[in-house]
Amino acid sequence: MTKVVLNGSVSLDGYSAGPNVSDEHPMGEGGERLHEWLFAEGSDGDAAFAATVGAVVLGRRTFDLGLRFWQDTPFPVPSFVLTHEERPPLAMRSAAFTFVTDGPKSAVARARAAAGDRDVLVMAAAETAQHVLRAGLVDEVRLQLVPVLLGAGTRLLDGLRPTELERVGVTEADDVLHLRFRVLR
Repeated sequence: MTKVVLNGSVSLDGYSAGPNVSDEHPMGEGGERLHEWLFAEGSDGDAAFAATVGAVVLGRRTFDLGLRFWQDTPFPVPSFVLTHEERPPLAMRSAAFTFVTDGPKSAVARARAAAGDRDVLVMAAAETAQHVLRAGLVDEVRLQLVPVLLGAGTRLLDGLRPTELERVGVTEADDVLHLRFRVLR
């Protein structure tokens, strides 16, 4: 059965991006440290999880800042961008970006349909993560806890209502702790 999985890296103090996000610093100042584990020597970059992804939901800012680095969809699957700006689909080498203007429920529904029996990945930029969590659309939260204190920036899970989670997995690696939680309804 298709799950909607919120996935992201966070600092020990809860930030998913450092301060002053810009074209020059797409993860904010110091924020690139949150993804060093993906590219570390000997890391598989979480390949087992990536193999389960059938569609992606991401926010407009993540799209705007990430596209020049990815040069494609972030995973080789259809990607749905939450935005207020109407735009035609953008075909890429691996799949296409579809721009969704009628909210997170629509974006997740379209991603579920595209994913088939695979999972929908919600790329955890804070605003998008908060929208899908508030809408009650997330089945699982996957966090990569990185041993760094950023001290400032954008907190991933700010401003949410109380939500019960059940821990379903913990995996330790050299420079990251992978945490998995099922959202209890």
